[in-house]
Amino acid sequence: MLIYALRRVLGMLPTLLVISALCFTVIKLQPGSFTDQYLEDPRFTKATVAAITRQLGLDQPAIVQYGRWLWGVVTRLDFGFSFASNAPVISQIGERLGWTVFIAALTLLLSWIVAVPLGIYTAFNRNGLAAGVANFLGYVGLAIPDFLLALLLVALTLRLGSSNVGGLFSPAMIDAPWSWGRFTDLLSHLWIPVIAVGLEGVAGLMRQMRASMLDVLSQDYVRTARAKGAAQQTVIWRHAVRNAINPLISLAGLSLPTLISGTIVISIVMNLPTIGPLLYESLLNKDQYTALTLLMLSAALLLVGNLLADLALAWADPRVRYS
Repeated sequence: MLIYALRRVLGMLPTLLVISALCFTVIKLQPGSFTDQYLEDPRFTKATVAAITRQLGLDQPAIVQYGRWLWGVVTRLDFGFSFASNAPVISQIGERLGWTVFIAALTLLLSWIVAVPLGIYTAFNRNGLAAGVANFLGYVGLAIPDFLLALLLVALTLRLGSSNVGGLFSPAMIDAPWSWGRFTDLLSHLWIPVIAVGLEGVAGLMRQMRASMLDVLSQDYVRTARAKGAAQQTVIWRHAVRNAINPLISLAGLSLPTLISGTIVISIVMNLPTIGPLLYESLLNKDQYTALTLLMLSAALLLVGNLLADLALAWADPRVRYS
């Protein structure tokens, strides 16, 4: 297993290299550059804009710009300079990465805790009223965009007289040291984005778990276990769930890139300090090194997620082995 994991990790390096070249090419295909915005400002002359362009290295050929960025990454882990923020890219990402991981991990955890039991229940009671209600809510969760649900929750919160909407803290708690009051203030703001983002995940995971359980329940080994008089709990957890969970493990590996790209709209709507809006702003402002680094981070998360999913699948299912 260790040799397999090392081989996969080494295989990621040329993959990331190709992805970085493709991403940089696509970014450079955008018309204009970062300094074009200064041409519309009467305070900047063409000579000043040309000087800024030379200072940022944007007057160099694209292959030279990409080569310098790649060399900085390989030799110094320097991911370039953010033109818009006038700061290193790594510092811009570091400020938002913690909250991004926290919100995404919390949402993913709650989605699994709710979706897996619901999927099991609806598979075993597919003709019941409760299962029908759960399936209906699943369709609603898949149909409603997360940002629209967030806006509805915000409107409901304001209608009920609360003002804890938008951002993660109240104005008085943004720069305050950590305390019980700041923690409760965080929770009072956090529930809206968690529910809005998590509902779609719950709906999708529940339907996937339900479909997997229905498929497993029709297998011969489940019928044999029941015929031998095995307890219902044994049939569910030892035979059915253990095999039905495999597709969800694979889906979990694909969910890591959503740390960046999956919550862009709702993060903008709710004013959340996550990486998604930073990617959107960098693409909008043609801040090429910030956008390139975030796209590379998304690609790396996808590769790492697939590796972790494969390893978890081998751990959960004895039939899966990697040589």
